[in-house]
Amino acid sequence: MTTGAAVHSDDFSTLEDGTPVRRWTLEREGTRVRVLTYGAVVQSVVVPGRDGTRGEVALGLPDVKGYETYAGPYLGAVVGRYANRIAGGSFVLDGRTHRLTRNEGRNTLHGGGRGFDKRVWDAEEVRDGVRLSLVSEDGEEGFPGRLAVSVTYTLDEVGALWIAYRATTDAPTVVNLTNHTYWNLAGADSGSALGHELRLAAGLITPGDAESIPTGELLPVEGTRFDFREAKPLGPGYDTNYVLEETGGKPVAELYDPASGRLLTVRTTEPGLQLYTADHLDGGPFVPCAGIALETQHFPDSPNHPDFPSTVLRPGEEFASTTVYAFSAR
Repeated sequence: MTTGAAVHSDDFSTLEDGTPVRRWTLEREGTRVRVLTYGAVVQSVVVPGRDGTRGEVALGLPDVKGYETYAGPYLGAVVGRYANRIAGGSFVLDGRTHRLTRNEGRNTLHGGGRGFDKRVWDAEEVRDGVRLSLVSEDGEEGFPGRLAVSVTYTLDEVGALWIAYRATTDAPTVVNLTNHTYWNLAGADSGSALGHELRLAAGLITPGDAESIPTGELLPVEGTRFDFREAKPLGPGYDTNYVLEETGGKPVAELYDPASGRLLTVRTTEPGLQLYTADHLDGGPFVPCAGIALETQHFPDSPNHPDFPSTVLRPGEEFASTTVYAFSAR
């Protein structure tokens, strides 16, 4: 008879303004995940390697002050209301132009200046995990509609981490949510994660311009450095959206560390995956390329590309998305 995940919470810290932050711990079948109410951050993921040794495989910080002062990499956070970039900080919906907070040059990145990664979420225990929720009011960072959001983290019977996103709105809006955990299967303190072997079920990318804004093309990966349809060692220089193939529920990504034997497999309901090799991590607690982000999401700048899968959410509809990160060793 299998038992469910062990779930408990504790007082973690307080923000500079005195707001308390709690930490939730989930444990099951050798996997331990720690989640903060600040930013819905995945602070820690501990899993065993080939020899049974458990190790930290997610880049995280020891206190909330670190997340407040080192916010740029979005370490482990849920980002929104729109993950990735929106060109020019604006989009048109139903004939109306919405102008957003620009926080990356002329563009909007990961929801603007105060996105979901900088909010304290409400939390409640659910079976095998925790549900975090917040309300984004109409006009926050320029986005229309009052958006009610929840993110539920659970561990299943084999210790895989399930992330289920839900959202509803009272006015037409756009939504794109992801988790921004950086993975280093050799250990979060082991330095560069380059050399991990990566496989992606994707034959196309959405190439970007100098500002990483999609050109609107779908570019085949065949014959290019972007081709990970067969597993190969990962080098630097990736901040790229991959168009995922229909897999019938099979993994869309596999990340493997030959030294420890740890294998991460990713399944998702999302149409895209942003591969980011974290080349710009510097000056903080982690070196460049210390972790690999595999961000399941809709495509960047979709509101300005009618041919991309739609990110529009209307009253009476529910945004629903699920991603599973599973851990094993070989």
